[in-house]
Amino acid sequence: MPDNGKGERGASTSQRVEAFIRNAIYQGHLKPRERLIEDDIAQQLGCSRGPVREAVLRLERDGMIRITPRRGTFIRDIPPGEVEVVFSIRGKLEGLCVRYMREDFTAEKKAVLMKALAAMKTAASAKDDERFLQYDMRLHRTIWKLSGKQQLYRTLNFAMNPLFFMIARAYSTKLNPVDEAYRNHERYVETILEVSIARVEREVERYFSNLYKDLNKTVFHRPPPLLGAFDEEDDGHFGLDDELSRTQV
Repeated sequence: MPDNGKGERGASTSQRVEAFIRNAIYQGHLKPRERLIEDDIAQQLGCSRGPVREAVLRLERDGMIRITPRRGTFIRDIPPGEVEVVFSIRGKLEGLCVRYMREDFTAEKKAVLMKALAAMKTAASAKDDERFLQYDMRLHRTIWKLSGKQQLYRTLNFAMNPLFFMIARAYSTKLNPVDEAYRNHERYVETILEVSIARVEREVERYFSNLYKDLNKTVFHRPPPLLGAFDEEDDGHFGLDDELSRTQV
């Protein structure tokens, strides 16, 4: 497991415990369906069980942990049926972020976005899956922040991002090697910067819809949905390159 994060100033004991468990999940030290032993956490962090229980309850509220009566506390596993909903929500909310970002886009914002993409390229060149995953999530958080809408950013970063990260860790590396995943992200960034503002939300939604369909077919091996969000015939103006859909979260 990672270090205990005692250097976090101003945080209560339960907040430090929560950060410790979150980081352990994000870094893959605690895996889906793994049992969380509260006494072990308390002993490792040198605290009483009370703050651990408080942290666990908050993590359960956020959907990262599942408490099962008479069985124990487990790291949540997100089943395939729920993944579709999460991808749909992400497509709509990130589409909003991109539109707001584009409506007030500056050279400074572009530099920040391209720096985040360059970090992904460095990780891909080193074939470092873990760093690539971290920079993948950082790129998307950068887009959310560049929207300039704090409420939207908070909703994505604090309410939805734990689910995004858990899905990415569980499934994304099963789709493509990091070099191909980087090229797909590069095309995604190019698309959201070049498509017209009037169309950009729909393009982002299509991207995540296609990503889910690819995951559904390649990893879950389930029949495709009867009617996806963009299965209907369109006017031909909204097509992303097919390869763009084959990417990591």
